Amino acid sequence: MKKKFKEATGNTLAPLRPHLKWIVVGFAVLISFGSILYTNSLVAQIRDREQRQVEIYASSLEFLANESENVNFFLILDEIVAANHSIPVILTDENERPEDFRNLSKAGSILDPADRELFLREEIEVMKEAHPPIEVTLKDDQDIIYGYKYIFYKNSFLLSQLKYYPYVQLSIIALFSIITFLILNYMRRVEQDHVWVGLAKETAHQLGTPLSSLMAWSEYFKGIYEDQQEALVEFDKDVDRLKVITDRFSSIGSEPQLTMLNIADTVDEIVIYLQKRLSTKITMTVSTFPNRDIEAKINESLFAWVIENLCKNAADAMEGKGSIHISILRANEGHIAVDVQDTGKGIPKSKIKNVFRPGYTSKKRGWGLGLTLAKRIIEQYHRGKIFVKLSETNKGTTFRIYLNG
Repeated sequence: MKKKFKEATGNTLAPLRPHLKWIVVGFAVLISFGSILYTNSLVAQIRDREQRQVEIYASSLEFLANESENVNFFLILDEIVAANHSIPVILTDENERPEDFRNLSKAGSILDPADRELFLREEIEVMKEAHPPIEVTLKDDQDIIYGYKYIFYKNSFLLSQLKYYPYVQLSIIALFSIITFLILNYMRRVEQDHVWVGLAKETAHQLGTPLSSLMAWSEYFKGIYEDQQEALVEFDKDVDRLKVITDRFSSIGSEPQLTMLNIADTVDEIVIYLQKRLSTKITMTVSTFPNRDIEAKINESLFAWVIENLCKNAADAMEGKGSIHISILRANEGHIAVDVQDTGKGIPKSKIKNVFRPGYTSKKRGWGLGLTLAKRIIEQYHRGKIFVKLSETNKGTTFRIYLNG
């Protein structure tokens, strides 16, 4: 039934494939570059148009100046260049002394002539870096050159702003996208939390009825089969185990109570329980450093769940034959480190980052939720950390848990 469901749904618990995310990122990059290229194309066209405008102004000025010896250059500039309302322009003599200007509002606000000329000379240097000046040749009636004028100019404010527009636009889009992503990611986590909690509570509820029945049957059998007390003791142990599992599921979604406990004693109890239920070809050992007096704040039931899950995964990875070693040691900054090491087939490096994702499993059977629950229990409930410390193909894997001491 489980296999058919997974085949029909394509394992809906599995995350989106990473390459789909990269496709979305690729499209975003293409759109970004397209926007920048298109805007740069517009900027180039407007820049060329502004340059042609200034060249037309210069040609007109040159033509009118050479039509009459008594022409008033400032009048010409008023009539021709003043038609330009956006391009900053400065008219100078052949020694680059400013004679007039247009579209430089700051220069117009400077009342002192000396200060204004100093400002205009500074602007001329800026304009030189932007564009070479346009030369106006002055000739008399005999076509003899008797002087020059120069028109300096720079890009209009609109053109300057347009150059940065795509970057501003992309920054706003990126900011909006990040905020949207964070909101959607938060909503997804909240939704997942509700699913986890609902599933766990429902599981605990469903286990409650048969568990109560098993407890009643245990008492009944004890009165009938007095010669099978040893078997009934083991039966009671498994019933108690079911009670622990039910309590674990009930704890999901609520704030667990953390108690300062000896980690070595807790792990020893787990190992004793598992040793009787795992393959006889699997050996389990526990070591502590510097001594057994290592305590941490844990919820004993949930922490035991994590260790059991790691050990059972290790047993599956070793295919029922090998060793599991649990190391408990004091780490830096008051933390406690618990390493669960096996001699199994290991995890490929390309898969390590996916082991805690819902739906990931290397087994033919299973939903791939065990490590996801382990991560949730350690990181959300215990404020600790769990990760793959080391894994080598055909040599084994070591999971590390950090707890607060």
